Amino acid sequence: MLDTVAKECPAADGVPNPLPKPARVPGETPRPGTREPSPVTGPAAELDRHDWCSGVRHEQRVIEALQKVEEPTPAKVRKTLNSLGYIDERIHDLKQAGKTTRFYLDLREKGGQLCEAGVASGATSDMNPCVAQAGGPFTVKTEAQP
Repeated sequence: MLDTVAKECPAADGVPNPLPKPARVPGETPRPGTREPSPVTGPAAELDRHDWCSGVRHEQRVIEALQKVEEPTPAKVRKTLNSLGYIDERIHDLKQAGKTTRFYLDLREKGGQLCEAGVASGATSDMNPCVAQAGGPFTVKTEAQP
């Protein structure tokens, strides 16, 4: 299933996702009212192009499915993720807090580091990319800030 979702993405090559271009050429006087982009941090700075592309595709399909789940308990969220092809070994830390359920998806493949942090809350369900340790047990290294 992981390969199917990411089949349109570039091959994993360890090259980081493209960084934003500076607003001006180094040494050039900035135009009034322009700002330099902030340095890229978090998952955008660590995930390669394949993982970044794959993450966007996973986010779209999972969010669409979770938005249809009323009263998203951990059991309902797990069942929904399983129906999309995510096996239990890839679903981590399902925890309910009020009317929402938080979880992580381990999407590491072929040396990648992709994971997704999800919040199931019906129509406002959301997911954000995160970076997991490349090898060994699932551990989140870096998570996107909402």
